[in-house]
Amino acid sequence: MWIPTLYFAEGIPYFLVNNISVMMFTKMGVPNGDMALFTSLLYLPWTIKPFWSPFVDIFKTKRWWVIAMQLLMTAAFVLLTLTIPHPSADVIASGQTPISLFTVMLFIFILVAFASATHDIAADGFYMLGLSEHEQASFVGIRSTFYRLSSIFGQGVLLVIAGILESRMNNIPVAWQLTLLITSVIFAILTLWHIFFVPRPANDISSLSSRESQVSVRTIVREFIRTFITYFQKKGVLIAILFMLCYRLPEAFLIKMINPFLVAPLEKGGLALPTEDVGIVYGTIGILFLTIGGILGGWFASSRGLKGSLWWMVGCMTLPCLSFVYLSIFQPSNLVAIATSIAIEQFGYGFGFTAYMLYMMYFSEGEFKTAHYAICTAFMALSMMLPGMVAGYLQEAVGYVNFFLIVMLCCLATIGVSTLIKIDSSYGIKK
Repeated sequence: MWIPTLYFAEGIPYFLVNNISVMMFTKMGVPNGDMALFTSLLYLPWTIKPFWSPFVDIFKTKRWWVIAMQLLMTAAFVLLTLTIPHPSADVIASGQTPISLFTVMLFIFILVAFASATHDIAADGFYMLGLSEHEQASFVGIRSTFYRLSSIFGQGVLLVIAGILESRMNNIPVAWQLTLLITSVIFAILTLWHIFFVPRPANDISSLSSRESQVSVRTIVREFIRTFITYFQKKGVLIAILFMLCYRLPEAFLIKMINPFLVAPLEKGGLALPTEDVGIVYGTIGILFLTIGGILGGWFASSRGLKGSLWWMVGCMTLPCLSFVYLSIFQPSNLVAIATSIAIEQFGYGFGFTAYMLYMMYFSEGEFKTAHYAICTAFMALSMMLPGMVAGYLQEAVGYVNFFLIVMLCCLATIGVSTLIKIDSSYGIKK
């Protein structure tokens, strides 16, 4: 019973830091440029987590890290609830709320981000220690399903709750304070559950607790260094890094501006949706179609291989971005039309993202497969962080219509890097 709740809990802080914060700052009237810059910087812990992941092995058990990080994040969620600023309605309406009001919250978000990234490392390691190989295979579907459910909870349910509270209370800061309080209570209950019900595997021991601890630590440090050396000695590493940084460039710009665009007033080029409608059309329907796209992408790739399916996936990664060009030009008020456009874009992204994940696995093949894949995920996080940092300023400079046209132009980067990579024609085909 601990696997579903563990992976549900793993997703909550990630989506709170990287998605809910975007909507909260937007609704508080923080300009898009400042909002996108500072929320993108919160990706940093997931970008650099390979640098400290070995220390999770060296010090303490995986179970200790899981529980300790959950306790730390529970305390941080409570602090977020207590420190949320309360700008006046006039300041919020002006759209010029200074980001400096949220300095304390940003520091707490950074703390949550580092704790969440560390929790990810420990939880994935604990999953392999706490289950046999057969059990790992049996529960992999449940694991991914509950992580997806946490995504719907974080990007859908919480936004619906915040939107309902905004409407009924007519006080945006208090509405978000109560939303964070609800999140804190739910996460505290999950943490309490894990304290009592997460097992204590006999093989869950730290390197320092073994008889050969000094050798183990020395070996880990040496292998850690060699991991990075061998990664950058791989054939075609520069092209691989370029692919990992640029394949998702359109989505990296797009994702930071979706929520602000959906709630922005019509006169500012947005769709003027209530917060709860955003939770439904993007946080629920969008995530559902993202998941369907990912599942079908995996099936398609297994039948044709990565090389045979790459250009189909490139097309799905790029062309559906036109949905937001349509939405920004025509500004439809029909919720079905908006939800359909978002569903198309999210399905395409889910389908096209499969090629990215498979390529990271392909490039990681070799002696340090797991560690090299972790380095690839660092570049993956960096590919979202860097464009996101400037996305808001770009949108403020050119408006939503031109911003989404620039996103379409960025699709050329996806196409360009996809022409450069070399892939074994048999890789990924189900045998």
